Amino acid sequence: MSVLTEMSEMLQKGKSAETAALVQKALDEGMTPQDVLDNGLMPGMDVIGERFKNNDIFIPEVLIAARAMGAGTDVLRPLLSASDAADRGTVVIGTIKDDLHDIGKNLVAMMMESKGLKVINLGNNVPPEKYIEAAIEHNADIIACAALLTTTMVHMKDVVSLLAESPLAGKAKIMVGGAPVNQAYCDAIGADGYAPDATMAAEKALELMKAA
Repeated sequence: MSVLTEMSEMLQKGKSAETAALVQKALDEGMTPQDVLDNGLMPGMDVIGERFKNNDIFIPEVLIAARAMGAGTDVLRPLLSASDAADRGTVVIGTIKDDLHDIGKNLVAMMMESKGLKVINLGNNVPPEKYIEAAIEHNADIIACAALLTTTMVHMKDVVSLLAESPLAGKAKIMVGGAPVNQAYCDAIGADGYAPDATMAAEKALELMKAA
């Protein structure tokens, strides 16, 4: 079994220490950090994403695998130049103002990172202005807003309005998601993309950036 195949399998099993050790082994064998990311870690996370989408596994298993992914990328991060990450795109993500839910949003952030995107996680209870400030600071391609309550999702419209008045108007795209959100709401407030789950959110982010 190749070191990359073994790495992918350890990641899928959520074995953080083993995944990190295999990343180091691959580097010691002369593989580039980008090869390790593209051909070892990301394929493993793709399998997890597909299994989650098909309801073969659930959030706890995804979180464990994502932690293993994080352990592997921690080894790679100092070796991957900032420009490599920027080339794949930058996402600013947070749970909208007055909403304190974190798990779903963090899962989306992890899945986006597994696709090689640079993710700026603002946490929860994020005011609309903070999304825009962070997006400008990091020159973000995507602003991702999550909500779990119908009473908080209304603030997403403010993010759309503020972006339209900002220097990133026409460049950054807004994604929305969360239990009460759907495609109709996304369209109604003028956001650029919606996804019903974490795996599809990561795919949607890449799709929006390709279309830009």
